[in-house]
Amino acid sequence: MKTRITEMLGVRYPIVQGGMQWVGRAELASAVSNAGGLGILTGLTQPNPEALAAEIRRCREMTDKPFGVNLTIMPSANPPPYEAYLDAVLDSGVKVLETAGNNPKEFIAKAKARGVKIVHKCTAVRHALSAERNGVDAISIDGFEAAGHPGEDDVGGLVLFAAAARKVKIPLIASGGIADGAGMAAALVLGAEGINMGTRFCATREAPIHENIKRRMVEAGERDTQLILRTLRNTGRVLKNAVAAEVVALETRPGGAEFKDIHPLVAGARGRAALESGDVDGGLIWASPVLGLIDDIPTCAELIERIMADCRAHLKRAVAQIEAE
Repeated sequence: MKTRITEMLGVRYPIVQGGMQWVGRAELASAVSNAGGLGILTGLTQPNPEALAAEIRRCREMTDKPFGVNLTIMPSANPPPYEAYLDAVLDSGVKVLETAGNNPKEFIAKAKARGVKIVHKCTAVRHALSAERNGVDAISIDGFEAAGHPGEDDVGGLVLFAAAARKVKIPLIASGGIADGAGMAAALVLGAEGINMGTRFCATREAPIHENIKRRMVEAGERDTQLILRTLRNTGRVLKNAVAAEVVALETRPGGAEFKDIHPLVAGARGRAALESGDVDGGLIWASPVLGLIDDIPTCAELIERIMADCRAHLKRAVAQIEAE
């Protein structure tokens, strides 16, 4: 399959692995890239820029195919050294940078001067247009079904992908709520030129998380996610578990809650420990309703080949139905 995304990223298939905190490591990114997609290392999963450079080297030892690095830029009273993380990416020769969070305007010129393609991840058409004006090369847009932070507009992918495709001129990647070939076919018809998947790649053999978490994803259904932090306008979508329920209880108690009340429950270190130990109720586990579409734990290669075959089959079936009229 050839789209502007495959041409730009130098990959066989227009399938991008989401840059997931604690999960976007060399084991998963290299497996996705070896299978023909674009694997993504998550920059801030690493404790410092030097560790990120080491992880990039480790990924290179596991694949000779293109892969990218995610750098999520968030407002913070004590922000990480974003510029140093960016330098680690550029000095390592990585050619695809996925940005998310705040507008990456200050990083664009520096990255493009080094021949890096920038894919900006956002949750609204207005943000996509702003990033396009600032010079990014492609947009990855999250529908409300997405795991993680899907924004505050609550617009699902069926509308958001089409709305973005109407206005955005640079290549568009559809993200959120996609886990199989049918979802990919729908995204392409709606105007996207590639897809991004996070939750589905968590339930693969190469994903560096505990088997208990993977099995829970297989067992769960499309109704087994929870929206948290709604009252703080920092909406997150996670797997339903004891921690998520406690967060919602604090938010909905009389008088509500401030972030300081919730922080011990949503701390990243706690979520990381849950992923590594297999304690499903140990911390937040980010997941989307595609849980209802996950029936197995394949290799990344098996999953990607299946998605591509199913996508082609769905598109051919749709054409045949149209021509039969």
